[in-house]
Amino acid sequence: MGRSLGLAAYRALCRRSTARSFVPSGARPDGELVWIHAAEPSNLLAIVDLAERLVVARDSLVVLITLPDQETLGKARTKSGQYPKIRYDEIPSEHPQAILSFLEHWAPDICIWTWGRLRPNLLLETHAIGCPMVLIDADIKGFDGRRDRWLPELSRELLVSFAAVMVRAANAMRRLEALGLKSGKIQLMPPLQAGGHTLPCCDSELSDMMSALAGRPVWLATAVQEREADVVLAAHRQALRFSHRLLLILHPAEKRLTTLLNQKALDEGFRICDWAWDGDPTEAAQVLLAEDAEDLGLFYRLAPVSFLGSSLNSGFGGCNPFEAAALGSAVLYGPNVRHYLPFYTRLANAGAARIVNDAYSLGTAVTRLIAPDQAATMAHAGWDVVSSGAEVTDKVIDLVETALDERLGQARANA
Repeated sequence: MGRSLGLAAYRALCRRSTARSFVPSGARPDGELVWIHAAEPSNLLAIVDLAERLVVARDSLVVLITLPDQETLGKARTKSGQYPKIRYDEIPSEHPQAILSFLEHWAPDICIWTWGRLRPNLLLETHAIGCPMVLIDADIKGFDGRRDRWLPELSRELLVSFAAVMVRAANAMRRLEALGLKSGKIQLMPPLQAGGHTLPCCDSELSDMMSALAGRPVWLATAVQEREADVVLAAHRQALRFSHRLLLILHPAEKRLTTLLNQKALDEGFRICDWAWDGDPTEAAQVLLAEDAEDLGLFYRLAPVSFLGSSLNSGFGGCNPFEAAALGSAVLYGPNVRHYLPFYTRLANAGAARIVNDAYSLGTAVTRLIAPDQAATMAHAGWDVVSSGAEVTDKVIDLVETALDERLGQARANA
């Protein structure tokens, strides 16, 4: 009786809201759709990383990430950019009409709710349409709101609707138990952290390239902006004094910069090989110019040291360092990495990344890290960082794939 009265009272309040409508941010893509709600926007990078891992694991999959309001939605798009199979939208209000419009439009196949701040109407309606729901990375701060204290029975009704519940700390487990969830349904897992997915690489290309290099030392400068090119080339000139066979793989931030970077290298007197036209570099080549981002999986595997550009000057925000660290490349970076600052902080604290500010510090770092023992130490530290969040991410991916396979099987049986 208490639950029904509490829910009825809550829904009556929500119907008085003026936020009745929901306007989607775009059309729903074809195929399976996983909906992730980022109730804790400060952990968005880890959620985007999970989304990327999901779309890599299942070809037909698209992920929708919802944010609590327009402000956090705008920041999310600015920070994390746009990935073709990852969409963003604002969560609907608790008004029944807004919820109906949201669910009819996006038609999620599974819902992953993170952290807390549960939305009773939205979650109960999602459960009612047969959409599986899991709660991950639950934290005590996500269940410390006025509504949780006012209507504990409503929180209990919501919690039992989740097929799986994962908490990030023991105090969160105790809080959910106090709200009425049985301890046997709660899993204590590490906090959700980004770990980066392994960029692909063609094995035959890797073998051919290693044969062509014949043991030459290599370093990579990727996502290089126009103003960074002079710094990178000066650093390469400095490093060549100590390792005359050293090869720089130069990758521009945008393809339109390829011609400009090529001319800068020529003006500096470097012997250049264009990966797109010339193929594997000869012994005489000092700079390998490579414009295609799809080849980064190959280059990170070849280069024990990588400078991650778009970071020396303000206005770009850096690029994802976990892609390099996941493939065993020590990370060098500039001071302007605001889009991925938590990632760089974790790597730097572990000794897997070093900050540089100019050509001299970059050249010095490359010279030191080309030594196999130095690069290996940083690479091992980087691997420890990127693998630390793998347990919870792998668990979530398994849950999603199992749920989607079950829904697909049911749909085929009913056809």
